[in-house]
Amino acid sequence: MPLYENLATRLRGQIRRGVLRPGERMPSLRGLGRQERVSVATAVEAYLQLEREGLVEARERSGYYVRAPTAPVPATRAIRLQSRVPQTLRNPALLGVLDVLLREDLLPLHVATPALELLPSAAIASATIRAMRRAPQSALDYGTPQGSRELRVQIAKRYLRAGVDIDPDEVVITAGAMEAISLALRSVTRSGDVVLLETPTYYGLLQAVAALGLRVIEVPNHAGSGIDVACLRTLLARHAVRAAVLVPNFNNPVGSCSNDADKRAIVAACAAHGVVLIEDDLYGELAYSGERPAPLRRFDAGGSVITCGSFSKTLAPGLRIGWALGAQRTPDIVRAKCFSTIATAMLPQLAIADYLARHDFDRALRRLRRELATNAQRWRAAILHHFPDGTRVSDPAGGMTLWLELADGIEGQALFEAALARGIGSLPGHLFSTRGDCRNHLRLGCGLRWSADIDAGLRELGRLATKLRGS
Repeated sequence: MPLYENLATRLRGQIRRGVLRPGERMPSLRGLGRQERVSVATAVEAYLQLEREGLVEARERSGYYVRAPTAPVPATRAIRLQSRVPQTLRNPALLGVLDVLLREDLLPLHVATPALELLPSAAIASATIRAMRRAPQSALDYGTPQGSRELRVQIAKRYLRAGVDIDPDEVVITAGAMEAISLALRSVTRSGDVVLLETPTYYGLLQAVAALGLRVIEVPNHAGSGIDVACLRTLLARHAVRAAVLVPNFNNPVGSCSNDADKRAIVAACAAHGVVLIEDDLYGELAYSGERPAPLRRFDAGGSVITCGSFSKTLAPGLRIGWALGAQRTPDIVRAKCFSTIATAMLPQLAIADYLARHDFDRALRRLRRELATNAQRWRAAILHHFPDGTRVSDPAGGMTLWLELADGIEGQALFEAALARGIGSLPGHLFSTRGDCRNHLRLGCGLRWSADIDAGLRELGRLATKLRGS
């Protein structure tokens, strides 16, 4: 970890413990440098990191101060579940979401992918050329269903940095995280089985479950605290759940991150009830603080966790390279892969393996996290400024989505439709639950670079919300 991130971590801890209190002046840059035995440049970077996270603020000619909690940002309220019995998917709106995603004429406030200029695209292009020159036959031929050994080793190294010891032979390369999750579900469930999902959760997971004819039981995910462990234990005790598909790190759409104690409890509860835990770790590398949260796999002693991930949010969305860490179920996942897409394209596998071996991926991640942290603060500030009073918005510590609870009297679908008519993309909250709950919510992505167009789009969304509230 760079010096400035180490320093920011220590200062962050002091702020959260109340050693440094809201409104208190932080040490001067030179004073902090002397105190911590670092350069002024390192102190500057540490303060900038904390500023991006909204923990400190710079005051002209005065220095940095611990930021007081901002006034009108009440947390989004807990979701009320309509049912706690297993049921098949009953949300017709999921069938139409692709129509929005395919439109190219919208201001894309609905997408949860980073702007390409925030990714190391030039380095990936060079790695692709090198892969073709070095091994043209391998790059253009069929690969094995399990994927490139070279890439599997690199993925195992990434998880070792997160405190998880992975055997490269249990890694299965897939066409993105969604294929990994679908293969894992196919390998452990049969039509009619019950699976546990969070609510709200990514609509793609709901679509994957529906395609396999599975029944769903939902556990709440709360903004700020993550998966409701007490509810999860109750549901597992009452129902014969076969698998759980959970997003513990920066859930899409809420952006919440479960703490380590809750993660340990989740893994233990699933293991005790014989539930296969499929972890979507897509956003795990995107903590704004730079402190990578632990995957559920770190707390798994019995091989009950299948961890799925992807480079789509951190390196190159279009290359579609993901993975499943199958543990003892790796042979079943490989078999399912072989019977579906046979193998993942080899050229992007070799290109990413080359990039990871030759380049400083962590440096690229630091840049991406900085931009996303800044984006999240700017988007939240604009939403609170432009939207009517009573609007609540999540305050994520990572990822690239914001979850809005709209002011009383405004439905997400109505605002979504009004925004579409104005050429602005968004996603209504009812897409993110089995039965179409969260009807007064809206999800926005904040992976695009801040611009005048983004500001204008959020201003127009706020105007439309105000109009709907008064109608």
